[in-house]
Amino acid sequence: MQQTYKHTIFLLNLTLGCTISLPLFAEELTELPSVIVEEGSFSELDRDILTIEENTHFPVDGGSYLRDITGVSGIRMGGHGIDPMIRGQSETRLNILFDGAYIHGGCPNRMDPPTAYSNMDTYDKVTVIKGSKSVLYGSGGSGGTVLFERNTAPFSADKPWRGKIGGGYNSNSQTKNFFADVAAGNQSFFVRGITTYDNADNYKDGNGKEINSGYTNKTGGLIFGYTPTMDTRLEFSVEAIREEDVLFAGSSMDSPKSDNDIMRLKFTQAQFNFEIYQSDIEHVMDNYSLRPLTGTMKMLANTTSKTQGGRLSNDFVLNDTILTLGIDLQKNNRDALRVAGMPNVVTPTMEQSLMWPDIELQQTGLFAESLYEISEVDSLKLGLRYDHVSSQANQATRSVSGTSSNDLYQQYYGKLAEKHEENNFSGFINFERLLNAEDSVALNLSRSVRTADASERFIASNNKVAAMRWVGNPDLVPEKHHQIELTIKQKYFNTNLFYNYVDDFILRDRAHGQSNILQQDNATIYRNVTAQFYGIESEGHWQLTPDLSGSLSVAYVHATNTTDDRALAQIAPLEAVIKLNYQQVNWEINTSLRLNAKQTRVDDDINLGSGVDAGKSSGFGVLDIAGSYRVTEMTQLKFGIENLLDKAYAYHVNRANADPFNAEAVRVNEPGRTFWLNAVVNF
Repeated sequence: MQQTYKHTIFLLNLTLGCTISLPLFAEELTELPSVIVEEGSFSELDRDILTIEENTHFPVDGGSYLRDITGVSGIRMGGHGIDPMIRGQSETRLNILFDGAYIHGGCPNRMDPPTAYSNMDTYDKVTVIKGSKSVLYGSGGSGGTVLFERNTAPFSADKPWRGKIGGGYNSNSQTKNFFADVAAGNQSFFVRGITTYDNADNYKDGNGKEINSGYTNKTGGLIFGYTPTMDTRLEFSVEAIREEDVLFAGSSMDSPKSDNDIMRLKFTQAQFNFEIYQSDIEHVMDNYSLRPLTGTMKMLANTTSKTQGGRLSNDFVLNDTILTLGIDLQKNNRDALRVAGMPNVVTPTMEQSLMWPDIELQQTGLFAESLYEISEVDSLKLGLRYDHVSSQANQATRSVSGTSSNDLYQQYYGKLAEKHEENNFSGFINFERLLNAEDSVALNLSRSVRTADASERFIASNNKVAAMRWVGNPDLVPEKHHQIELTIKQKYFNTNLFYNYVDDFILRDRAHGQSNILQQDNATIYRNVTAQFYGIESEGHWQLTPDLSGSLSVAYVHATNTTDDRALAQIAPLEAVIKLNYQQVNWEINTSLRLNAKQTRVDDDINLGSGVDAGKSSGFGVLDIAGSYRVTEMTQLKFGIENLLDKAYAYHVNRANADPFNAEAVRVNEPGRTFWLNAVVNF
């Protein structure tokens, strides 16, 4: 009850502050010319913009969808909840927003990364900004920013409704999905309703082996809008996401329940934007209700993750300059308690470990971003950001099974979980030159600062076996990324070259008595090191005949822990994708050959390194075929065969393990041959 009160006060204070500021901004707005500035739309050179219609794979979640983008990988743990990785960076090194809201998952081992709560059929557009090229969407974001966006377009008097309804089937996992996205309104009001249902059994890999991967996912949401003028919009939305019986081959536990409730309030008037949101997650995982009991004890973990936040910004148009000023806030609270019991008990009740001891992280950021048109061919984009960060573990002194979180921090680092505060400065400068109507070049220099997340700083997963312990480091300093990127865009080719030097990179490692690590017992710990990333992404597109087009994309990242002179874990090898597309008026056929080289630069030794990698990986080539046929103007069928040759393979990147039964990382095989069909009716 007290926590709910605190959350309510937080949102009320944020709303009050923004409301007081509104007249001040409104006064400025009266002096601005009547222009529409799409936030972040200064240049499309630095981003990938996709719509769901472009997807040529059977939809699962946002993480699987993003895998189609050059330079983006996805970490698999089961059939649902693919965790995205951009340029070798994942988790909180990515800023991922869902219609303006941050979602922080409820599982310490990331059974439910943010993208697990995204059904692609209900979003209108996905924007991916690789690297650090914007300060508008929160602190950090050194790997990139992903925006899942919904945009309910205005209604006309002659058509007061629109929508789409569809469904599909996947033969391998016998997945059945259904969605409906319907809106109605007029020039002043609208309401939009969203519902989805997905049910999947386990799939089989290319060897015919059944992989624990089944799940059920249900979504329901309503968006209410008030649009009294063309440049004024007020939106309120509520959304409920329910995941049930989610199985994970990459873990010794499954998730019988994971609920997420989201509320959003947005107000836009001309160049002024204000929004607040709240996301509440209740996540349950155990080792017995959805699988035969593993180990000698039943284990059950109940976790919660509550996130509130908001953002206020205003775009100013001053001659040849567009300037965005704003403030954003985010507060996240996480609790996780693991209990144990004998095999004969119905529900375990013996407290075993307080994994997240009431962790509270709060960030307040001030940002400014501008675009200056130097000439008809040259532009300069600048961004500056300040963040005040505070974090604390409110129950670090609470003893569970005779051990408190502070006992673990003291044992491994000689530190206690005191309140931690930071003042971080980030920024970038981007110069772009148009060489001609189709070619351009851009140079981006940036510094981005990322604070330690809840697990890195305060996780306290205890175990009698030292190698099964997982202990955060209260003494971590934030990591500082210094990046340089060259982007070359030509008529048929786009190429990105990037280098990233990181001071105080937060490394997930094992306790081997390193500097400031007091134990040598192979427990999972965190420490600061220096690191560097460099790589290349290149894409080429050709129109071979009027009906036939082709493309080739290549991505490579090299990453090193320079403090210890060893490879960083979880880095995808050289990847390439070759595509051919044959298109007629009402139908098209796509073929895709996905190629991965073997990865030999790994950090897989639990006794000498981190053991996060599941060993070296073999290269592979996988062939997919997909097509679509427009039955009528409103109805479209999509179909395909994924992994046509039924190859047994797995991507190199995998989910690191730190559960109470298995300290070894696990690499999960991808599905074998899969036939799929989707139908969509737009009206």
